[in-house]
Amino acid sequence: MLGMTAITPRAPNCSPDSFRLQSVTPKGKERDEREYVINRHASTGGIQRFKAGHHGAEHKLGAMIAYVQQEKRTFWNTRVAEWIKELVELDQPGWTVEDQLHLEHDDDTLQLAVFSSSHTRKNGLPGIELRHLWVEMN
Repeated sequence: MLGMTAITPRAPNCSPDSFRLQSVTPKGKERDEREYVINRHASTGGIQRFKAGHHGAEHKLGAMIAYVQQEKRTFWNTRVAEWIKELVELDQPGWTVEDQLHLEHDDDTLQLAVFSSSHTRKNGLPGIELRHLWVEMN
């Protein structure tokens, strides 16, 4: 599950977003456990917002920060990969295998992982590369 909090871009060429990764989705009719990737009720999923141009429309590089509050980084890496794979298999418009996250760095001492992902976008927007920083807080 992902609780979302958008944050204002600090760097001129980067658009960031932050999330909480926890096993139980907070209650609410507009919530979706897959919110880091997509929200079936609205266009408020994390990666979904960048793909749609709701965040970082004028940027080619974006960032997402996840605070891992339950489970471990490896659990969420598997979970997010499954969600994206499911979107591709269900022929969800705009989702392809290229949307998967790729592990760049994992540090058990610091309890953090860095991923990258590349995404195509609609409406004439250029593709966007996302950097994902996952920090364990549990």
